[in-house]
Amino acid sequence: MLAAVAESPGRLADVLTLRDVDGPMVPGAGEVVVRMVAATVNPSDEVSVSGAYGSRTSFPMVPGFEGVGVVDAVGPGVPGTELGRRVLPLGSAGNWQQYKRLGHSWCVPVPDDVPDEVACFAYVNPLTATLMVDRFCGPDVRQVVVTAATSAIGRHLAELLNDRGITPVGVVRGTPGRGLAEPSRWRAVVATNEPGWRERLRAAVGPRGADVTFDCVGGAVGGDVFALTAGDGAFVHYGLLSGTPLPAACFTGGGGARVELFRLRDTVQQGDGRHLPGLFAPVFDNLRRGRLHTAVGTRIGLSTLADHFKGPVSGRPGKLLIDPQR
Repeated sequence: MLAAVAESPGRLADVLTLRDVDGPMVPGAGEVVVRMVAATVNPSDEVSVSGAYGSRTSFPMVPGFEGVGVVDAVGPGVPGTELGRRVLPLGSAGNWQQYKRLGHSWCVPVPDDVPDEVACFAYVNPLTATLMVDRFCGPDVRQVVVTAATSAIGRHLAELLNDRGITPVGVVRGTPGRGLAEPSRWRAVVATNEPGWRERLRAAVGPRGADVTFDCVGGAVGGDVFALTAGDGAFVHYGLLSGTPLPAACFTGGGGARVELFRLRDTVQQGDGRHLPGLFAPVFDNLRRGRLHTAVGTRIGLSTLADHFKGPVSGRPGKLLIDPQR
């Protein structure tokens, strides 16, 4: 079968190669083989390949945490009725290949009325946004700030917050060509490449500060937004798009907001996978209602994935959709 393999830690453009490798072994007890139908690329894939998670990553590796497939073979203890079922194969990387062998309990059934193109993106961003809003936005929360507001997860957060009667304030870099898909979901948007942005953000959140801030940027911008979060509020840090950690002062206390480090894997990996269908139930409910959708920008076959990373960065909005079978 074809597999995209990272030979060693590094940039995807430098270390990813396409290989013709042995197909998966016959599934063992409690295991299945999934024929991958669609996959995509997330920052978590790039971070894993970079070697940042050295303690839990070994090379060569097949990246890819997100995708959808069809159960192609079942091992002892798995009902034969699972054959042909569409699933999200979770719990490990390995979706950038044509077949993936894994434990059946890590396969989340996909409802029949959720298309492959929609289900493919159900995991990283929609589940993260759903869990964070449920966990940190109780009935007393009114003022919310979201950094990287033009990102896919920024849009999901705004959608879920609006459902709770909260119109958030967005923080963006002001990159040309990167606008908000639905400006009406935001009370104000502040661009950090413009002079006086901190003062405008302060005016937008008011003298008390934000009740909750969702930050996936970190670095100096994250530190400045942290300073505008209420002292009894929560600064939810779940990503590092800047590549620079939050300033140390964010963690020293002294009357500032509490920093909540949210990692999706902490929730997903807390058991043997049997809890996952319950976590995904509200995500699938939103997806079938046309909510939390991710726009597809570029479609490619797995056979061209390595070359894709070596080429020029596409300016097309939306995420990459990979067809593993071509």
